Amino acid sequence: MVTLTRADGNWTGDLDITRRSIALALAGGYAVAAFSAEAETITTDTVGLVAETVEIQSADRKIPGYLARPAGAGKHPVVFVNSEVFGVHEWVKDICRRLAKAGYVALAPDLFVRAGDPSKTTDMKVVMDIVKATPEAQVLADTTASLKYLSAQPFADMKRLGVTGFCWGGGATWRCCEVYPEFKAGVAWYGPLKPASYPRVSPFEGVKDLKCPVLGLYGGQDKGIPAQDIDDMRKALAAAGKSAEIVVYPDSQHGFLADYRTSYDPKASAEAWPKMLAFFKAHGVA
Repeated sequence: MVTLTRADGNWTGDLDITRRSIALALAGGYAVAAFSAEAETITTDTVGLVAETVEIQSADRKIPGYLARPAGAGKHPVVFVNSEVFGVHEWVKDICRRLAKAGYVALAPDLFVRAGDPSKTTDMKVVMDIVKATPEAQVLADTTASLKYLSAQPFADMKRLGVTGFCWGGGATWRCCEVYPEFKAGVAWYGPLKPASYPRVSPFEGVKDLKCPVLGLYGGQDKGIPAQDIDDMRKALAAAGKSAEIVVYPDSQHGFLADYRTSYDPKASAEAWPKMLAFFKAHGVA
């Protein structure tokens, strides 16, 4: 049995992973370090969809990405998906399929590919070493390449472009909205706001540059993102005159949307997911 003390690099608590749960996680393609053997994971089918791994030409190499989209003809709105610290594993792919079922082209590029595959290890230090070996300049270069790839696709309407992400990817979502004018709206799920161990500018530090509305979705029981950080971010947004909404689910933990983990909160998830879709629609991403 392996005992982990950090389940996502942000919150503490013991998580016992048995050989059975490791085998289940690997067989299902989920992140081993956070998988719960008791999880009732959501699986979204591909009926009416095109779902595939694609190659994206970045500055130095091709990087893989998972793309899901409606199979119907015509152009569709686009959501760029930033993964958790565990990379593009099965849950992230399922998120892309859920978005595709809602009418979106969803692309999740593997932004950690040069440093390794964080989904295959039980050791959170290894996971975080991979993340730390992925600097912001590289992430932004790969994001730019991914947007260029999408722009070349006949099914992608880049005039209706949104971004979302989870944990590390939640922070990356804030940063996307601070860096890229192409995004019409962003939805950041429990992304760190203050400087963290990740090699990038924090969302709090870049708030003055925010270029589009953002919806932040957070858990009140998240040990890694204290209420003070959220209060400070709200004040910084107001002071900068930026459009953003931060919603806190008081009883939820970090990772509350992740149905493959013990932190999953079905009640909060059932409210937050349609809130994301409504936010995108309200800001022209639909």
